[in-house]
Amino acid sequence: MEDRLTAQILSILVGALIAPSPTSAISYSATKCINRHRTCVWLVPWGSNRCQQIHSFDEPLAKTLDANDIVFAVHVPLPNTEMSPWFQYILAVLQFDITFKMINQIEDDAIVTIDAALAYRDDLVSEWTTEFHSVEQRPLRCTFEVPKIYENEGRFYQCEPIPFMELGSVAHKYFLINIRLPVNDTVNVGIGEIKDVHIVGIHQNGGFTKVWISMKTVFSPWMFVATAWYWHRISLMARPPVLLEKVIFALGISMTFLNVPVEWFSMGFEWTWMLLFEDVQQGVFYSALFCFWIIFCGEHVMDQSQRNRLSAYWWQVGLVVFGSSVLLIFDLSERNISGKIHQLHAMPEAKKLHYKGIIFRFKFLMLVTLACAAMTVIFFILTQVSEGHWHWGNYDLQIHSGFLTGIYGMWNLYVFIIIFLCAPSHKEYRNKPGDSRQTGTLEKPESRNAQLTCGEPEATEKVAEE
Repeated sequence: MEDRLTAQILSILVGALIAPSPTSAISYSATKCINRHRTCVWLVPWGSNRCQQIHSFDEPLAKTLDANDIVFAVHVPLPNTEMSPWFQYILAVLQFDITFKMINQIEDDAIVTIDAALAYRDDLVSEWTTEFHSVEQRPLRCTFEVPKIYENEGRFYQCEPIPFMELGSVAHKYFLINIRLPVNDTVNVGIGEIKDVHIVGIHQNGGFTKVWISMKTVFSPWMFVATAWYWHRISLMARPPVLLEKVIFALGISMTFLNVPVEWFSMGFEWTWMLLFEDVQQGVFYSALFCFWIIFCGEHVMDQSQRNRLSAYWWQVGLVVFGSSVLLIFDLSERNISGKIHQLHAMPEAKKLHYKGIIFRFKFLMLVTLACAAMTVIFFILTQVSEGHWHWGNYDLQIHSGFLTGIYGMWNLYVFIIIFLCAPSHKEYRNKPGDSRQTGTLEKPESRNAQLTCGEPEATEKVAEE
């Protein structure tokens, strides 16, 4: 147990002391480029080939332009820097600076139409290559916190950020965004007077990615070996695996699947579906975890006659899909376990030891589960109320990074503990031919299988029955 605690503390410290903050958010102010002929060319905000531009719509030159002559250009990243595959992804949101005008107010349920294009290149002299071009519509939600009167003209609306784009892979060094806000009788009407456009780009920090992939690379083979070892122990038993053992095996597989460090491939391949794949990995693990909790609790309702049948849990498993609370089932199971504790004094000694073992395993796993859930909630609250890092002497503790690595390590240890506790004893392998205990069974096979639960020795049960 001390080894598990040490591993948990190391998981937290790796994120808090070694890894930087998980993400960075960089704000880019769009340059107002002029495209009078409205040709399909890439307009660059800075550099040797920068576009003709205006700094404000109040300039005399701007008065001669039509709204369709303006292209908002953003170069990602900022000058003298470059992007890297270690950043993993880019999320971008739009922020409009819109002034209040009595004759040009933002209408209710306003929709802004965005003609956006993205290009990339890997050096500063090559031509830009188009990544995508699309015309999108987004709801414009803004509030004006003072009365809408002439005296307040020129004040800015408070507008919510608008989701703009998501790149699941950062395979190139430089990106160029060109945005047009086309205007005609029906498009971009009632969106107010836009003064400036800003883009906030969010990406994962390269240093955090290296720590995260390293942890997955370490945990992946460790969990694979543990899962394989568990199933090897199960396969050596004389009986077929029961439902709970199958679910534990599925939980180990799902944890191994979550640990697979596929991020290494993003270093050399432009796999834009990486974010979706990571969501699938997490979804598979959480589904297996919830199903394990439900079936683990159900199998420990010891007087239940329909145990070891997946069909008996169809409605509980359905609740996993709808996100129901597993704590209620835990509470019901705890009540049932408490009832068995009161009956122990009237049982034969062998059977008493048999049930004490089951109760100990159940209560211990309950405590570990609640501790993991509590730590997850506590760490989440700390990341919300803290500034992202704490100062400790000469060290900066990255709370967000420590939360992510700590929780990741904790659930790996949790699954490992389940596998370790629920693996059959090494003394309970396949019975030798001629073993007298193979005959004279006093219970029905299905009743006998129903009693074989998490880590329960088969031989102990038979002694209890006799």
